[in-house]
Amino acid sequence: MRENERLRISSSSVYKYKFRAGLWKSLLLNLALCLFVISTGSANGQTSSQGVCTADFVSVSQPLNDLGSDEYVRLDGTPTGFTAGLYPNGSNVRPSGHEKAGVSIASEIKPLDASGQLDSTNGKIVMIAVGMSNTRTEFDGFLNQADGDPSINSKLVLVNGAQGGKVSDEWADPSAEAWAKLDILLEDSGVTPLQVQVAWVKLAKIGDGVFPGKAEALQSDLEAVSRNLKSRYGNIKIAYYSSRTRSYLYWAGLSPEPTAFETGFAVKWMIEKQINGDADLNFDPSAGEVVAPYLSWGPYLWINGLEARSDGLIWTQNNLLEDCTHPSESGIQKVASQIMEFFKTDSTSKTWFLADPTSPSGLAHFYLPFVKHNLAQ
Repeated sequence: MRENERLRISSSSVYKYKFRAGLWKSLLLNLALCLFVISTGSANGQTSSQGVCTADFVSVSQPLNDLGSDEYVRLDGTPTGFTAGLYPNGSNVRPSGHEKAGVSIASEIKPLDASGQLDSTNGKIVMIAVGMSNTRTEFDGFLNQADGDPSINSKLVLVNGAQGGKVSDEWADPSAEAWAKLDILLEDSGVTPLQVQVAWVKLAKIGDGVFPGKAEALQSDLEAVSRNLKSRYGNIKIAYYSSRTRSYLYWAGLSPEPTAFETGFAVKWMIEKQINGDADLNFDPSAGEVVAPYLSWGPYLWINGLEARSDGLIWTQNNLLEDCTHPSESGIQKVASQIMEFFKTDSTSKTWFLADPTSPSGLAHFYLPFVKHNLAQ
């Protein structure tokens, strides 16, 4: 492998190359989830033999980043008393103190050797993905866009640790099988846990639920995941969280609306707890024991279907497979492009993600694969 070639590995490789205890349990869970989705969608008349979702569009809500300080009213018309925005006070930008801390921490992300020591010559910066099946396929799409992109830091190693069927409950347990499989993926990628410095996390809980109870339960899981990241990867510095993409199922199914939208509140509330100085999510050594990485929103992915978001993006039925929950190839590319844009432009990521953070060339490389994909359809 060339010195400047980024290592990449899909989570599916663990099934091909490593046969570990618990494998059949995971496979059976995935099968059960698939059967559940198919049977639920068929019962509601929402699947198609053509392979893409054919459900009707029903407006759920404005996205969090457009709803801002307005009250969130649930799909059934119930006022919730909760306002939105990705960050406190209806804002979509980090508070100045959290922004300053994030930029400072990002500047500390440097190539490390296998023992976690600074090595600017042969060291690596490892970024992992943590999540479920949607996360896995979307991060694979991101890997495909990153492959061969000369604007990306050659020291960066991207490891897709997301796994089918491994929802938030699985990752909240520090001794869960999902973490052991991720360690295998790191080993197969030729890197160690001590070289992991960044994570992208996208998780949900299965099924519908009441609000805010279901979102609060997910928030609790996400907070546990944050602490697990720090305990397992001693040099991790930043964890970026994204919430669900939009579903075209309503009230019933694997991850239906409005619960899919409401996963955004779980991320929002968790990050706000860290911003407010909660000791159980502390990242600042001057404030006490460090138990979690610095937390930030990654790309916000939820779009209200056919109603264009303020950035112009829509999410059509064609962006989903026939289960109306998992992304189709076009959906994968749409999400992957948002991930790429975020890491190439965000103030806390471009310094370590790009080979030359001062160059505008990165965005040109970002847009090319997405445009080519659309032209091919």
